[in-house]
Amino acid sequence: MPLSYDFYSLSNFSPDNFSSLAEVLSPELIDKCLSESGVATLRKRRLPLDMMVWSIISMSIFRDMPMRDIVNKLDILLPGNRPFVAPSAVVQARKRLCIKAIKKIFYQTQQQWHQHTPHPNWCGLTLLGVDGVVWRTLDTAENQSEFAKTKNGKCESGYPQVLMVCQMELTSHLLTGASFDSVSTNEMNLAADLIETTPDHSLTLFDKVFIR
Repeated sequence: MPLSYDFYSLSNFSPDNFSSLAEVLSPELIDKCLSESGVATLRKRRLPLDMMVWSIISMSIFRDMPMRDIVNKLDILLPGNRPFVAPSAVVQARKRLCIKAIKKIFYQTQQQWHQHTPHPNWCGLTLLGVDGVVWRTLDTAENQSEFAKTKNGKCESGYPQVLMVCQMELTSHLLTGASFDSVSTNEMNLAADLIETTPDHSLTLFDKVFIR
């Protein structure tokens, strides 16, 4: 199945496709990962951290919607006097939600999905692939100090950029791991970060840029 089919399917999703976000990700797993990461979610807040996890996941699916609209549209707020959440509350909640918690949720979910998916194999080995992709970030002073820009002898890109090197199962396109850094980072260094999370009994394929 071509990877383009996955992107096409994802683009057809809308908030109305989800009768319950719990169909996609277990609330119990989110609570477990938050607890193991040392993050406390206060239920008295209008936008608790477990609900903020839903909004971040939804942000990756509904890429054309602002974060505030996602939070309000998906009805993940606790009851309150106001029907909508202020933009500042969304920003504050994202800051409270640490990177460690999101990484733990990613690795826990990918392990579960791979365990329940009957992947084809080669000689008993799961086939994986590693490659890199570059993402643009907002052109802010903070991002410029953190991330480099690609350039050649004539020009420079207009945005700071992030390099992502990811590992995926080749038949389902489910990710097994990912590593991020500035675009100035060597891809092979990021690929080395994936060794720890590479599953047993697997064969990982690389393109020639990694063979030096």
